[in-house]
Amino acid sequence: MSNEPLSQSGPTLPLTDEVRHALAVTRRGADELLVESEFAQKLAKSEATGTPLRIKLGLDPTAPDIHIGHTVVLNKMRQLQDLGHTVIFLIGDFTSLIGDPSGRNATRPPLTREQIESNAKTYFDQAALVLERDKTEIRYNSEWSLPLGADGMIKLASRYTVARILEREDFTKRFQGGVPISIHEFLYPLMQGYDSVALNADLELGGTDQKFNLLVGRELQKQYGQAQQCILTMPLLEGLDGVEKMSKSKNNYIGISEKPSDMFGKLMSISDVLMWRYFELLSFRPLEQIAGFREEAENGRNPRDFKVMLAQEIITRFHSAADAERALEDFNHRAKGGVPDDIAAVTLAGAPLGIGQLLKQAGLAASTSEALRSIEQNGVKIDGTVITDKALKVTPGEYVVQIGKRRFARVTVTL
Repeated sequence: MSNEPLSQSGPTLPLTDEVRHALAVTRRGADELLVESEFAQKLAKSEATGTPLRIKLGLDPTAPDIHIGHTVVLNKMRQLQDLGHTVIFLIGDFTSLIGDPSGRNATRPPLTREQIESNAKTYFDQAALVLERDKTEIRYNSEWSLPLGADGMIKLASRYTVARILEREDFTKRFQGGVPISIHEFLYPLMQGYDSVALNADLELGGTDQKFNLLVGRELQKQYGQAQQCILTMPLLEGLDGVEKMSKSKNNYIGISEKPSDMFGKLMSISDVLMWRYFELLSFRPLEQIAGFREEAENGRNPRDFKVMLAQEIITRFHSAADAERALEDFNHRAKGGVPDDIAAVTLAGAPLGIGQLLKQAGLAASTSEALRSIEQNGVKIDGTVITDKALKVTPGEYVVQIGKRRFARVTVTL
């Protein structure tokens, strides 16, 4: 599919300072804005008529929790919302039944209706930690997708060719490699594109992996006689390892509903290089200020100072300023060998209790094998003493047990 869309009709409007500012806000941290000249005209027309643009973001509720990687695009939505535009938070309860094949090398099993409804319940509550709740239009794409019926679905499918669908890189690779592609997967970009028609979107946001789907929306709007939406793709945030995309399955994520102390510790663990990437994509500070921070670090100031600023800004956003301050105090306390004040307390019976079982039952390790690996890596402490004996039996008593830097429990062992 060509990235060069048809130009929008109508006279060219002059770009005011306000429009140029809005363009700069839109471009900040973005990967691509297609087509910038078109979007500039949409902004100019919006300013001239006093009519806000309709800006769409669709998310499939494939998991119940949102991590800060998801908030990269949510942050952009909030910035556009603050400029006075209408933002539409679209929950893909219908498209989730199909399963988004974007970036996948195999068919993904569709979610059940029960899974989708369960996940969707918490989605917007978490997104509202970024977006302004009362000014956000919440929609579900089942509103218009279900009424299409078989007849409507066939008519929609007739508007696109298999050849154009196979232009998608992931489909092309799977087809050439003999990896199965189910027919229902072809429907996904069509249904996502039809969302833009139903909502008459002016701009659609998504990750870089969604570019093809967003372009389908442009094409379908043209065929339905609408002004074509512009497209803004945002980078995919790297996880804590600085390599892989942030993902719960890779355990390199920070959940926005995690405890402040856990969020703070994770953010402080990222590399000094990755910190600047997080600043650009997650911070609301002016770019000029971030550039000044970077210059200070290059001139000898400890990067830790800026990492603390970033961590406190993010925790304040998702919790509160008081929580951010307590998280900093807790982090400094632990850095000096102290124990957090809010650690869980558990009582375990069956002494003497094997150390692996103790760590598992206390919720500090997912399994005894994980617990024993932590011991091998000198990552387990009891009352501040590193444990090296994997065969240790823990006798009755009360202990502060620790794995790594952030997992603590006050464990009472009984007979």
